Amino acid sequence: MEMREKMKIAGVICELNPLTLGHEYLFRRAKEDHDGLVCVLSGNFVQRGEPAILDKWVRTEMALSAGADLVLELPVPWACAGAERFAAGGVALLDSLGCLDTLLFGSETGDAGPLMEVARVLLSPAFEQTLRELPETGETFAVRRQRSVSRLAGEETGKLLEQPNDILGIEYCKAVLRQGSALVPLAIRRVGAGHDQEDGDEFPSGSQVREKLRAGEALTGLVPEATVRAWEEADQTWHGPLDMKRIEMAVLARLRTMTAEDFARLPEISEGLEHRLYDAAGKAGSLGSFYGLVKTKRYSMARIRRAAMGAFLGLTGDLPALPPYGRILGMSGKGERILRQAAPRLPLVGRPAEMERLGEAAKAVFALEQRADDLAGLAAPIPWERGRTCTEKVRKAP
Repeated sequence: MEMREKMKIAGVICELNPLTLGHEYLFRRAKEDHDGLVCVLSGNFVQRGEPAILDKWVRTEMALSAGADLVLELPVPWACAGAERFAAGGVALLDSLGCLDTLLFGSETGDAGPLMEVARVLLSPAFEQTLRELPETGETFAVRRQRSVSRLAGEETGKLLEQPNDILGIEYCKAVLRQGSALVPLAIRRVGAGHDQEDGDEFPSGSQVREKLRAGEALTGLVPEATVRAWEEADQTWHGPLDMKRIEMAVLARLRTMTAEDFARLPEISEGLEHRLYDAAGKAGSLGSFYGLVKTKRYSMARIRRAAMGAFLGLTGDLPALPPYGRILGMSGKGERILRQAAPRLPLVGRPAEMERLGEAAKAVFALEQRADDLAGLAAPIPWERGRTCTEKVRKAP
């Protein structure tokens, strides 16, 4: 029997909230030099501490339309997390397949070498020592981290911790180093508007696209056709778009019934943040008010939003460090070939019934995913029924 040549496979980690021209460009670049592309995709809740604007099954179809061959789900404890945990979960899932060569990501710098240098500094004992020696001035951890790296490696190296996509790229590099992964990081210079940047670029950012979608503005030419189609279909059906406003009072109700000890058990809680969260939850009449009452120079808004959403979703700080399984959301014909080439180190599941054969840690994480999907349904124009996690089929593409 003739042996097929081994495929060269790349991986990307993304939210596709929603699919933008920048994502499409990154996927296209990946397919120029690789035979296959694996996408690790956030589920129904994202890093911003809110539901994705379109559900994960629609966004899986977007990924396949943009060139992904295999789509794996990043479970909610890693999808709705800070950059370090988000990156660690995504890298672990890609690496666990045992057949990928490259980790691709967009960055402002467009060069993985300097980002890897920062990653090595951040993982060094010298960094921890320098961080401890910095005087306490009430700054955020991000500011103190950059100052420490600048002391150790120079101002130019420290400046790589200023741009959001470079920062995430550094976290990918840290995860590769920490996990001993064989993945080779490859940074592609980010094209288009930066994160949360104003209009004026031919490639709008995800935040710009979301604003335009919600405002009902024309999107033709500003986003891929797959995004236009998905939005039009979602606008006419029960499955989207998702809106945080529809679950705001439910989130506030959950926050108000929690104790300071409950808040302390959430992920990313330290430095007495649980007491600010508890006090704010007893006073706030809106999420905006809650965020404002907690916000200080030390705590970023994204961290506060994730804390509120983590409370709503039932996340805790004692979950596994890395995903205990890989769930397949979608694949193409080539994706099936990737799976045949894979030597997976984690169990891969396509049908929820297959979770029954997995260990307790995997079942606990999957239970959180089911809960998150059920609660995300309340953010839809017509809420979907409980249990959708177990009824949706793996999406297929040619």
